[in-house]
Order: sequence, then C-alpha cells, then structure tokens
Amino acid sequence: MMQKTHPSRSWVVEILERFQRQMPEPKIELKYINKFTLIIAVLLSAQSTDVSVNKVTKALFRVAYEPEHYAKMDLAKLKEYIKTIGLYNNKAKNIIALAKKLISDKQTDIPNNFQYLQSLPGIGRKSANVILCTLFGEKRIAVDTHVFRVSNRIGLVHARNVLEVEKQLLESIPQTFLPQAHLWLVLHGRYVCKARRPECENCIIKDLCNFKLGIK
Repeated sequence: MMQKTHPSRSWVVEILERFQRQMPEPKIELKYINKFTLIIAVLLSAQSTDVSVNKVTKALFRVAYEPEHYAKMDLAKLKEYIKTIGLYNNKAKNIIALAKKLISDKQTDIPNNFQYLQSLPGIGRKSANVILCTLFGEKRIAVDTHVFRVSNRIGLVHARNVLEVEKQLLESIPQTFLPQAHLWLVLHGRYVCKARRPECENCIIKDLCNFKLGIK
C-alpha cells in the first residue's frame, strides 16, 4: 500500500472544484422558517437524521417558532411533538432552557457569536459552527460524522478526533470554498461515501480518493 502524505493544495482544490460543479449552491437539509427555528432544528439533529427531524418540526414549527412560544410551552407537550427523535427528553428540556436564556439575555435576534451560541443549552461546537455557516456564511467547518468519515477516507485529513479534523480542514481548504465545503462533505458522505458501503462507482472524485486508490 502507498502511504498517505500531506495533501497538496492542487489536489485539494481539484476535489473541491468537482464538488462545486456538482453542487454549486449546496443547502442544509434541515427545514426551518427563521433563525431561531434553525437553532431548534440543529439541536434536534444531534444523533438523529435530518429526515426524522424534519418530520417532527413540520408540525412543531406551525405552533412554536419564537423563543417566547417555547418558554411558555409545557414540557410534556413539547416532548409529545418530538418523541420520535432520539434523546427527546433531554432535547425538550434544552429547547425550553435555550428559549428562556435568549429571552433573559434580551437576544431579540440570533447573534453572530460563536462563544455565545456555545453557551446555549444543547448547542455544542459542531452545532454552533453549523448555525454560523448557515445563517451568516461564516467560513467555518462543522465536523459531524459524515465530515469526519469522508475527510479521513479520501485523505483531506489524517485525524482521530473532531477538533483535529476541523483544524486540518481549515488549514488545507482555501477560504474561497468556505463555508460551502462543509455541506459538500456532508452531502457526499450522506449519499455517496456512506459508512458501510461507499458507492465508489457513483463518486466524482474516485480517481483522487485515497480509499479508492488503496492509500493508507
């Protein structure tokens, strides 16, 4: 087997340009109707699929789409809306606490502030990065299971934890491809470079991929 080396800029750019041609305007697949509901959708998506989240938020967002709605909502009622989502008990508590914190902090709009977003109940580093990429076009990378797997598999990074993956991606990806690169990796991992059975025959970068080329 050939050994992995640090990715060259030209190789990285070629991969990203192919993704760009295939997905010129990638969109997050979580459904939301305003900035606040994006935060709720992102919170619910932890260890859950976007499809399952969209199923519950379709009804939920009809009745609750502002912090005040959740601050006044009965916990049991909220749980009933989201009970098909994994970890729904904790997520329901976090949603209500998050809404109350925004009101208490007099945040009438969602702030473009990484530290503040991370201070919200149920919002960690990955979720804060997703929110900033989506709402404000911040040049960030949110490392979920797809980004972690795909970036290691194809050879964009050689890392064993999410922080190192994020760091290496931000070092190797030219700024002009951010924040779209985050979604390209997510969508490629979700539909092509799957965990157990990657569909290499449908991959637009298979001739560049370390995994396909047998480079370890």
